[in-house]
Amino acid sequence: MNNVDALRISEQRDDICEWMMTRFRELIADDRVDDALHFADEWFEWMDPEGYINEQTLFYDEDELAELYKSLQHG
Repeated sequence: MNNVDALRISEQRDDICEWMMTRFRELIADDRVDDALHFADEWFEWMDPEGYINEQTLFYDEDELAELYKSLQHG
């Protein structure tokens, strides 16, 4: 992975985290507490600042994965 990819992935992860926090706040503001709690349950690891910083983001290149799959099929 090069620095451009690392930066792009980091930005995507930040965008997801910001969306998640915004959505949670919207649900609370709309008095949809049960929905907010269910939503938070799904995103719990990302809502914990310590966990979010320390959690690994796993990703793959779709083309490389397809090539690996084909090579293992015909290997």
